Amino acid sequence: MLVAIPLFDRFTALDAVGPYEVLCRLPGAEITFVGERTGPVRTDTAMLAITVDARLDEIDACDVVVVPGGPGTRAMLEPGPLHEWVARMHEGTRWTTSVCTGSLILGTAGLLRGLDATTHWAAMGELAPLCGATTGSRIVPHPEQRIVTAAGVSSGIDMALWLAAQIAGDDVARAIQLGIEYDPQPPFDAGSPAKAGPELVELLAGMVIDRQPAAG
Repeated sequence: MLVAIPLFDRFTALDAVGPYEVLCRLPGAEITFVGERTGPVRTDTAMLAITVDARLDEIDACDVVVVPGGPGTRAMLEPGPLHEWVARMHEGTRWTTSVCTGSLILGTAGLLRGLDATTHWAAMGELAPLCGATTGSRIVPHPEQRIVTAAGVSSGIDMALWLAAQIAGDDVARAIQLGIEYDPQPPFDAGSPAKAGPELVELLAGMVIDRQPAAG
C-alpha cells in the first residue's frame, strides 16, 4: 500500500509527520514524500526540512494521499501542478485526505464541491467558497467520496488513526495508538478559540506575525 505525502515550501511539519508516524506502522505500508522537485523542503518555521524523494510526475497512482497544510497553501489558491496531481491521484486512491489548510488544496482541486469539510479554525473563511459547508469537527470523513479532511495540525494524528481503522481494522489502529503512546493529557485546555478566549487568540496572532520571515 503506497501512501503519498506531498510537500511544498512552508508546509507545517506535524501536518505531515503526525499522519506519517501512524500510517507507516500499517502492515505493508510504504510512505513516499513527493513534490514538484526532489530534495529538502523547508517547513513554515524554516528551521526544519524534510526530503522529497519522488517528483509528482514519477507517481502515477497511490492508495492514500495525505495533503498537509501550512502557510504555503496560501500561495497555491489557484490551480497548479500539485492540484492537478491530487485530482489525478484521487481517481484511483482508496482515500484522499488533508490536514489543516491542506483542505484548501483539495478544495482548489475541485474535490470538496458539495461536501462538508474542515481545516484550521483560522482558515475557515478561505475554505468556505471551496466546499459545501465548513464544520468545526476534528475529522470529517466522506466514505462514499473516499475523502477525509482534518482540522488543525495535531488532528492529523486523529485522522490517521481513523484511517488506519478503515484500512486494517480497529484492533490494528488501537495497537498503533498504543505503540506511539498517543494518550493526550494536555496541561492546558486551550486547544480551540472557544476554550482559549479572545485574549489568547490575539496573543497567538502576534506570535505568528513576529515569526514571519523578513521580506526580501
